[in-house]
Amino acid sequence: MKTIIEPFKIKAVEPIRFTTRAERERILDEAGHNVFLVHADDVLIDLLTDSGVAAMSAEQWAGIMRGDESYAGSKSFYRFEEAVRNVTGMERVIPTHQGRAAEKILFTVLGGEGKAFAANTFFDTTRANIEFAGSEAVDLLTDTGRKPEVRADFKGDVDLDALDRFIDERGAENVPFVMLTVTNNSGGGQPVSMKNIRETRELCDRRGVSLFLDACRFAENAYFIKTREPGYADKSLLEIAREMFSHADGATMSAKKDALVNIGGFLALRSEELATRCRNLLIVTEGFPTYGGLAGRDLEAIAQGLEEVLDERYLAYRVRSVEYLGEKLVAAGVPIIEPPGGHAIYIDAKRFAPHIPVEEFPGQAVVAALYLEGGVRGVEIGGVMFGKNDAGGNYVPPPMELVRLAIPRRVYTQSHIDYVVEVVLETFAKREALRGYEIVEEAPMLRHFTARFRRK
Repeated sequence: MKTIIEPFKIKAVEPIRFTTRAERERILDEAGHNVFLVHADDVLIDLLTDSGVAAMSAEQWAGIMRGDESYAGSKSFYRFEEAVRNVTGMERVIPTHQGRAAEKILFTVLGGEGKAFAANTFFDTTRANIEFAGSEAVDLLTDTGRKPEVRADFKGDVDLDALDRFIDERGAENVPFVMLTVTNNSGGGQPVSMKNIRETRELCDRRGVSLFLDACRFAENAYFIKTREPGYADKSLLEIAREMFSHADGATMSAKKDALVNIGGFLALRSEELATRCRNLLIVTEGFPTYGGLAGRDLEAIAQGLEEVLDERYLAYRVRSVEYLGEKLVAAGVPIIEPPGGHAIYIDAKRFAPHIPVEEFPGQAVVAALYLEGGVRGVEIGGVMFGKNDAGGNYVPPPMELVRLAIPRRVYTQSHIDYVVEVVLETFAKREALRGYEIVEEAPMLRHFTARFRRK
């Protein structure tokens, strides 16, 4: 088999600014050792997120110029609506300025005190919106999904037995819906099998509970189903995506991921009654239902991106690029979640820096060290992001302590990734010198975005 190459040509370039180690030491100190607070111009390779940082195609840029900026009834909205319906099969399409806005609307309408939501794993903004509404968010990932070193095809699956018990304990009337995050971001970008989606739907039907998808990376999930799950090799990615959505009552999506754009999202629903309630809140918080906080040009770019993302050659290149980085790290002994996911490599910080106790945030220590070593910016997905204190003030760590290196879509070349490998390996060689952190300033929710740290 020949080398899998980028299925595109580069038409425009953006210069990268290089910094010295001494500069990065000063920059990191001024940012309170939180790379979220580092200026992007001071980052050499930015793997903080894959959200909103894709390189758009020529056709998407053409759509930007075609955008109809009419306040109501924009023709760009109807193209966007048709594209979402084509993929999801859901008739009620509500645009939002990004995924967390769709979550905010949905959980405000359906959440509240005494309500509980379950998922394979909720991501940070989803969990925050649930808790902000006064509800409870519970992760029910399978045992295999919680073991970084174990290789399995579908480590994003929800634990069905645990889900059944959860509904029993909370009462179906207090569980507005179950959510499957596809792919499972906080669990290592791992895919969810069609079998698990279908069986979750069957369980929800038996218990009288709705099922929603967090569909940010639906196309990557569809590709894994096609290449790993029996019976899907000969199906198109669009057919697989439609089957995934056919089992759901609704979906939220940040279009900044698999719609290949820099801003945007949507809420797709089957229920007209629920859609009406959500649209009413949309008007208060986002805008009129045919633009929902977006410009017409953004709607055009999303519509085009939803077509492009289901190109099998693109997804083969996308998944292979991430695998390439993972293989290089594993070969050198760096502990990661295996197998590599669809959009990122997740370093297992507990095994990378076992001398740092979990209450001193080993993931944050690795993130800071990668920036210091080579200007590479990743993100901690561990105690800083998900850790909590119990009623007695005791620290309760999350199950995994991870560092995510998220690969922006159509942005970096193989030589950039080779450089990332070198920086990770240099940091790994010096890992015994890494020190833990304590938080000196934090917000009450989503503290990882703005917290400031001090080395122990």
